[in-house]
Amino acid sequence: MEMDEDIIRKRKESHNGSTTYSMVCQTKGKQNAKATVLQRDVGLFSGVSLIVGTMIGSGIFISPSSVLLYTGAVGPCLIIWAACGVLAMLGALCLVELGTMITKSGGIYSYLMEAFGSIIAYLFAWTMVIVLKPSGLAIITLSCAKYASTPFYPGCTPPLVVTKCLAAAAIVLIVGVNCFSVKLANFVQNFFTMAKLFIIAVIMGGGIVMLAQGKTENFSNAFDSPSLSAGAIGLAFYNGLWAYEGWDQLNCITEELKNPYRNLPLAILIAIPLVSVCYVMVNIAYFTVMTVTEVLVSPAVAVTFGDRVLHPVSWIVPLFVVFSTFGAANGSCFTAGRYAYVSGREGHMVKILSYISLRRYTPSPALLFNGFLALCYIMPADINTLINYTSFAQWMFNGLTALGLIVMRFTKKEVHRPVKVPIVIPALMVLVSCYLVVAPIIYEPALEYLYCTIFILSGLIFYYFFIYRKVKWALRLMRPITMHLQLLMEVVPPEKTE
Repeated sequence: MEMDEDIIRKRKESHNGSTTYSMVCQTKGKQNAKATVLQRDVGLFSGVSLIVGTMIGSGIFISPSSVLLYTGAVGPCLIIWAACGVLAMLGALCLVELGTMITKSGGIYSYLMEAFGSIIAYLFAWTMVIVLKPSGLAIITLSCAKYASTPFYPGCTPPLVVTKCLAAAAIVLIVGVNCFSVKLANFVQNFFTMAKLFIIAVIMGGGIVMLAQGKTENFSNAFDSPSLSAGAIGLAFYNGLWAYEGWDQLNCITEELKNPYRNLPLAILIAIPLVSVCYVMVNIAYFTVMTVTEVLVSPAVAVTFGDRVLHPVSWIVPLFVVFSTFGAANGSCFTAGRYAYVSGREGHMVKILSYISLRRYTPSPALLFNGFLALCYIMPADINTLINYTSFAQWMFNGLTALGLIVMRFTKKEVHRPVKVPIVIPALMVLVSCYLVVAPIIYEPALEYLYCTIFILSGLIFYYFFIYRKVKWALRLMRPITMHLQLLMEVVPPEKTE
């Protein structure tokens, strides 16, 4: 109590925010033996759980119908799912080289900064922190809420207000867990990853049993479908790759990873092939008991599968799907906070986002900001529109990241590369990314692509005034806001460590 009163007294005596800022850091910091930086608490198992737990979320339970909608038949649908796994593996191999070469947290943001400089990195941070990460969290929690509420409304769709209220509650709970403790967030991630692998194994086992019983009629004439346009293939990839989102998540927390030179590549090489096999097998299982039409009209494909195969214990499917999507939302929130934290530390976002809790060693301001934006995106959310919107922007920056790897092969030849992939892999990723960005615009243009492009470029306005020009009135305005938020949340800037 005396310490807090001393801080308040010195705050009253000070005439600007920097004095209070210093007092908080010096006085509160004495309580802590650890440096006020993010701690290396993530091991190999937790790293694999983060990747698997983030990738296997809502996508495999939402995207099957969307991928099938654009491919029109079972055969092309399964090929798209397998191709998405290969593409995710190629992209992850690029990030293995980048992550072992540049060991900063922030993932793609840090790599774009090294390869292309401040402007491109800022546009990525602007897009990721303001749109992609919070909207991704909104999509996953809406899926979680949909599956959680479906058993209570048999034969009809749950009311939208119920779904959105449940999604909002999930966001609040997840943000609270991540703000409280990194170790608790890791435990939650590990637990729900095991839960989702269990339900995936149950669905795969059910599919194998159905195949053994001769349920193969839906695989006859598997490639009888209308001719596919380039735009339809691109949109099918968008929805399939949404299910694979998360293969870059471990790179976001490199500074919190134990022995990153070993655990980063090993976790990626374990997690992504595991997820790819699971996804293809789960889709095969769906088609053993459902026709193409039934998959397209089913509001919850996994629940329909459970009702037909696992009766009378079919209730475990929606229960474990809720576990799966909740775990994916937890992983998304965990890494989203690190994007905001690193961009704030580099001066590309307001400084308060880079501050760390003195008591918990978590980037609580960044986590709270991401949660607040996710709550905003829940209100008008349409899941399919959000998926197309986020995939368009994500693959634009994925292509730039692969291009940055090629560029740094020539501009940073002297940098040590513990892992070095063949240059044909990033080159292929650049070409695929260009296709995924351009093809849907040409063949099936939609306004969300225009809105997304305008939003990304609008970041240049903020960059010019607040980062390049550093307008003084904005700095004066933010100083007292930062000071009061710092005292309220008991957070301090991260210490500089070697």
